[in-house]
Amino acid sequence: MAYATIEDYEARYGELPTEEARDRATVRLDDAAVYLDSRVDVDPSDEHQASALRIVSCAMVNRSMAAEAADMVGITNASYTMGPFSQSATYSNPSGDLYLTASEKALLGVNGSLIESIRPVVGWVG
Repeated sequence: MAYATIEDYEARYGELPTEEARDRATVRLDDAAVYLDSRVDVDPSDEHQASALRIVSCAMVNRSMAAEAADMVGITNASYTMGPFSQSATYSNPSGDLYLTASEKALLGVNGSLIESIRPVVGWVG
């Protein structure tokens, strides 16, 4: 189940131009929830966390939708030259992937590293 609705998304980023775009965004909000569920220990009673999940879900989907809107899906960089003028661009999310930024990880309390230790057993013979 998604942490944000299409209305939450449009309140933040503006109304989507077509019903097809709304449908795609709705599916991606569901996808973002699956992604977040795999990384966040969700507490259904924590209203602050629910708000953070809504904010992050919308931001993730916006990044994904922006790649599609730019019509550059799959292109990592582009260069244009006309006479003495040139312009180049590198796309931050050319595949339209869903991902978390460092600030979103901090907001959700997600740490990218996993550190564990194993207690040694002295005198054990296997």
